[in-house]
Amino acid sequence: MKTHIISLAIGLAAGCLGGLIGVGGGIIMIPLMVGILKLSQHQAPGTSLLALVFTGLGGALAYGLHGEVSLPAAAVLAFSAMMTARAGAHYAHALPGWRLRKAFGGFLIGCAVLFAFKPYLPAVGPHDSLFLNFFLFLTTGLVTGFLSGMMGVGGGVIMIPAMVLLAGFGQHEAQGTALAVMIPVGLTGALTHHRLGNVAKRHLPGLVCGILLGAVAGGNLANLLAEAPLGMTFMVVIAIMGFRYLKSTPPVAGDRADS
Repeated sequence: MKTHIISLAIGLAAGCLGGLIGVGGGIIMIPLMVGILKLSQHQAPGTSLLALVFTGLGGALAYGLHGEVSLPAAAVLAFSAMMTARAGAHYAHALPGWRLRKAFGGFLIGCAVLFAFKPYLPAVGPHDSLFLNFFLFLTTGLVTGFLSGMMGVGGGVIMIPAMVLLAGFGQHEAQGTALAVMIPVGLTGALTHHRLGNVAKRHLPGLVCGILLGAVAGGNLANLLAEAPLGMTFMVVIAIMGFRYLKSTPPVAGDRADS
């Protein structure tokens, strides 16, 4: 019972954050599952990917009701991301856990820096024509799928900067679209992790219930906020988590190999 309550609390936290800033919640779930639930660094991403399918469901529903999901962009992003998600999962399975954390940290900090310099970047035009942005979405999806399968995250930290900085999306629409993409991409990566034995099924009931409730609440809250504070919240959260992961070091003698 205690384990289910802890899993529920982790799911609520991840779902709220995911719905609020348009990410899958893996940046919250993974460190908590490793630190509190004592999952390995390989089990945590696999379990996270399956759980974040429900972050996408709840969050995309909340954003969709406000008209903040671009279905054409989501379709291209999801299609290309699903092509590389399995490869990312297999690559993660072969890496030491501390290397996964360090790589994840560097990636998050890079995204935060891009957002910090957004006001100084050249303005982009409207995104009305899918044809003009097709190759941008296709490339972004390929990168998203691989890193999602590798890191156990939904890929919002990749897709949202690309849509906002390069395709002219508003923060709300970018987040809603990213959440919709997480549903098929997360499922693809999670199934691969499941075959590799990297999904802790016993924690899923609590995680899923918490995530569904939190994602709907976070998504509705996000639509009450203006673009600027929402974007700033996204930048600060990923920067903090990036520095946390970047400090990862190789395990000392006697520690678990995947720690």
